[in-house]
Amino acid sequence: MWPGTWRKVLAGSSPLPSAAVRLAKRLYCPAGKRDTIFALSSGHGKCGVAVIRTSGPASGTALRRLTGQQELPRPRAVTLRRIRDPSSAETLDRGLVIWFPGPYSFTGEDCAELHVHGGPAVVSGVLQALGRLPGLRPADPGEFTKRAFQNGKLGLTEVEGLGDLIHAETEAQRRQALRQMEGELEQLYQLWSDALTKALAHLEAFIDFSEEDNLEEGMLAEVDAAVRRLEEEVRGHLQDGRRGERLRGGVHVVIAGPTNAGKSSLLNLLCQRPAAIVSPVAGTTRDVVESALNIGGYPVVLSDTAGLRETQDPVEREGVSRARERLQRADMVLAVLAAVDLTPEPGCLADALRAVLPPGTPARPAPCILVLNKADLLEEGHRGALLGACGEGALPPACLLSCKTGEGVDSLLGRLGMQLEQLCGDPLAGSPSLTQARHRLHLTSCLASLGGYHSYKALDLVLAAEELRLARRHLGKITGRVSAEEILDIIFRDFCVGK
Repeated sequence: MWPGTWRKVLAGSSPLPSAAVRLAKRLYCPAGKRDTIFALSSGHGKCGVAVIRTSGPASGTALRRLTGQQELPRPRAVTLRRIRDPSSAETLDRGLVIWFPGPYSFTGEDCAELHVHGGPAVVSGVLQALGRLPGLRPADPGEFTKRAFQNGKLGLTEVEGLGDLIHAETEAQRRQALRQMEGELEQLYQLWSDALTKALAHLEAFIDFSEEDNLEEGMLAEVDAAVRRLEEEVRGHLQDGRRGERLRGGVHVVIAGPTNAGKSSLLNLLCQRPAAIVSPVAGTTRDVVESALNIGGYPVVLSDTAGLRETQDPVEREGVSRARERLQRADMVLAVLAAVDLTPEPGCLADALRAVLPPGTPARPAPCILVLNKADLLEEGHRGALLGACGEGALPPACLLSCKTGEGVDSLLGRLGMQLEQLCGDPLAGSPSLTQARHRLHLTSCLASLGGYHSYKALDLVLAAEELRLARRHLGKITGRVSAEEILDIIFRDFCVGK
């Protein structure tokens, strides 16, 4: 689009459709000329207090119009005001108002908050009153946080942490999200980016000015050492067993076993509701039944699967195929066997377990808990013999359980909790874990580019520098900060070139 057309768009005299004009203004207007947005920030539905926010240059005007006061409240102080509809002067509610002048606000712009009673009529009346004011429009989903990012108040990983905190359902998820929102992951990636920027700046200075005598000796060796250190740190960060991603999305625990072992009964017992149909008829479960749980503060996606057996029924055969596919992708397996059908010998138990676990076991098999169900039907001597056999050989940890009486459920939950803690770790311990698939993708690409540096440095330093530039760009895509100016700043700061 030509500059003259842009001037017409911003002046309001463009022949373009109104939707295109609105989009153009949102994308290309400087921050001071942006629309002022408003939205209900608290949850929808009836509640005691509802919070309505505005952000943008007309926030102060909107607050004056709605309160009927010429003076704005003292910044960041809660003030009781009568809130009126500016078009009719009708009182809509009495509530608390807070004024956040930019840049000292969440978005970095002028912001206002209205804390009103949470009845639908009150909230609707205030939102409609705001919508009738010139220069104000309803916010798009996530637009407040997007403006905070655009104005440098939050980095991309902090934005993702905020989103995870809003959606956190367990204590461990909350701890991890809060840590990321407070910037620890951002700081780690920024530290690597700074080290890479410095190494790249030194390498480019060596390429451009190596024929002059005013460069430090051993500069290339320092770059090599910095790149190798960074490689080790990024590689170690990637080899975290997907702890952060598991914690964010939920640990996938698959219940597997032969037909009529009590898999669906176990799902219902752990969910404490009839999530799956239970029947004495073998092969009742044909599809994967999922349920989200909170076990010991860790998020779990629990999947009940079809009984594993050979069958001629095409529908059941598809269910068995899906069960085996789900087993291949499981983070943890609950192998359910009917205790009354087992011979208390380690070899027999191992054979029964091999029939459950998928063929072609992955290089790092998922941890497994052996659940011996229907313990209420066992004689006392058979119980001890079974547990003794489970303690021999290379069998996974086992527990006796009765889905009918609830016996052993506490022991099972305890073992589950320990396994989950090992899989996810403590989100507050050690360095922060990566939490998003896009983090892993860009870090893997960054590591590949660092390896490319070593491949090219003996052949062509310019190509080696390009690999470092690519590695830095991948780190910048994680944090949302990519700038060539930083490299130039370091070149002229660290070296007295042309002095």
